[in-house]
Amino acid sequence: MQTGDSIPATLGTDQDGHEVTLAGLNGRKLILYFYPKDNTSGCTAEACSLRDHYDALRAAGYEVVGVSTDGEASHRRFIEKNALPFRLVADVEKNLVQAFGVWGEKKMCGRSYMGTLRTTFVIGADGRVEHVLGPKQIKTKTHGEQLLALISENE
Repeated sequence: MQTGDSIPATLGTDQDGHEVTLAGLNGRKLILYFYPKDNTSGCTAEACSLRDHYDALRAAGYEVVGVSTDGEASHRRFIEKNALPFRLVADVEKNLVQAFGVWGEKKMCGRSYMGTLRTTFVIGADGRVEHVLGPKQIKTKTHGEQLLALISENE
């Protein structure tokens, strides 16, 4: 998925089994962020940064939705533990990570494996990708601030 591409109308189901759709956003823009795993240090820092800047992102017209390949129960625990105010899509079948091109080879401690590449998509109200922040660009501890700066730059 690249700048200018249209995203799917249905993103999947959230932590409560409810369908997440573009139509359900009621014309709001979208911050769709993909992260590797619930309750890991980097993913928790990123989610908490987005939580801490959630009101400002909403005031700018955006909704925030996170996506990982963890299941609904894991997402519910992650949300409760960190008081996250936004929805998390449970992409256990890996449909969304593959559609967005964020499922790929990762390396850690000398071994290679497949996983979610931390990526954030800023999506306009028309469902088109406006910006893509890749794994090397995202600063997990300040991701909310990063997005607010990007949004204000482009208004």
